[in-house]
Amino acid sequence: MNVFRILGDISHLLAMIILIVKIWRSKSCSGISGKSQILFALVFTSRYLDLFTSFISFYNTIMKVIFLLCAYATVYLIYGKFGNTFDSEQDSFHLQFLLVPVTGLSLLENYQFIPLEILWTFSIYLEAVAILPQLFMISKTGEAETITTHYLFFLGLYRALYLANWIWRYYTEHFFDRISVISGVVQTIFYCDFFYLYITKGCYLPVKAEYKSQLKKLTHKAIGKPSRTGYKCSFKTY
Repeated sequence: MNVFRILGDISHLLAMIILIVKIWRSKSCSGISGKSQILFALVFTSRYLDLFTSFISFYNTIMKVIFLLCAYATVYLIYGKFGNTFDSEQDSFHLQFLLVPVTGLSLLENYQFIPLEILWTFSIYLEAVAILPQLFMISKTGEAETITTHYLFFLGLYRALYLANWIWRYYTEHFFDRISVISGVVQTIFYCDFFYLYITKGCYLPVKAEYKSQLKKLTHKAIGKPSRTGYKCSFKTY
């Protein structure tokens, strides 16, 4: 295990904690895509079934359990405890446009045609596109709260650090996992414009025609054209 992997895991965990704390403190899940969170819960569930079959390390086991708990806690807060604040009309991304092709691809392109391996592959492919409902929701409403952008930033940072981890492993261990690397690159691409604006503009992201255009390109492939509302981050602090 190298520093990029550890920092990536920390960044991923921070993103999940930021989201949970935001929902809990504001007692609202406004601006959060419940569908993205369902997809992430499905990612962790299908990926970590090996908890029952193999032991790699205490660190590995603990992190898997924490990610599962955080994912399902987030889903519960959105659809359960604070469900009355959830705007299902804005969270309108059609999940079948992601689940069907991801399922088909995991059956066609995997390392071994056995249940656990197929489910692991499914989780890798699904994670690459799980953020799309959230990005579509932002492009549709034209708003993103400060905490939501922090959450997206740390998710993007996690993926960037994992790319560095794979490069490090390739040069130090001669290890290359093409499924994880290609999926990771695809996932990172979805964050690129947001990542750039977050760093250069900080917490305030003004209306950007080029960013709106990129979001349209990313989401239009899965579900029609987003609203004509411009992309504007109208931030609130809690």
